[in-house]
Amino acid sequence: MLRELRTFIAVARHGTFAAAGMHIGLTQSAVSAQIRNLEQALGVRLFDRTGRQAILNAAGHRALPMAREMLEIFTRMATPEAAEQFSGELRIGAIATVQTGLLAAALLRLREAAPKVEPKLIPGVSLNLLSQVDAGELDLAILIEPPFDLPKELHAEILREEDFVLIVPCELEGDDPLRILASQPLVRYDRTSFGGRQVTRFLRRQRLEIQVALELDELDAIVRMVEAGLGVSLIPEAGLWLEREAAIRVIRLGELTFQRRIILLTRHGQRSQPILQLFARCLQGA
Repeated sequence: MLRELRTFIAVARHGTFAAAGMHIGLTQSAVSAQIRNLEQALGVRLFDRTGRQAILNAAGHRALPMAREMLEIFTRMATPEAAEQFSGELRIGAIATVQTGLLAAALLRLREAAPKVEPKLIPGVSLNLLSQVDAGELDLAILIEPPFDLPKELHAEILREEDFVLIVPCELEGDDPLRILASQPLVRYDRTSFGGRQVTRFLRRQRLEIQVALELDELDAIVRMVEAGLGVSLIPEAGLWLEREAAIRVIRLGELTFQRRIILLTRHGQRSQPILQLFARCLQGA
């Protein structure tokens, strides 16, 4: 019945049998058959079908956290007590700046401590990674702390804080960040991302009207755009641009400084697993 529980969780997350099947590698008819088997075994309907949509009903909402808990218990049964004895896949989600930053050193430490572990890296933006951890599709993820309360099933551990700075072309004169932002086009950190939302709040607090030159979500690409003279930008002090001599000036915000937090996200029911605790220590050491 474990596969039926996994399929149930996938349908609850993706909203249709077809979308769930695409994410777990099943046909729509196979998903439908597994949900039917689960509902027959439980003696209750879990979804209300409206066209193609599968919407959790009251029984489904009650069953969902228990289904996740059952899968977590099963996972713990198969997990060795000693991390160095762990073998198998460890599904790690990570935002771009983590992939090119602290993750490489952490994975090297992990290999030395638990050589049988097979890390699988899944890239993504913070919001998607959060959803994947919540759905049990990732064992853990390293992402930006969200600007809202986490679901109660999730646990966050702060790994680092990164100051936002103003970056400008080298030839641009002046050091007053507010005056520069008011007068220059902004290469904007994607406002739908968690980090970009912090920039939006900063601009609102300072009552700044800005002209957007371009909007994107990749920090090193933003730096390239500023180097090319497309505008200025507010970004966290993170990324590969710190390791090369970027043709920009960095202006610190002083008392206006704000930060983004990088967190390690796991599910409460799994964070006590030795392999996840070992990986957390590898990250801290990196």
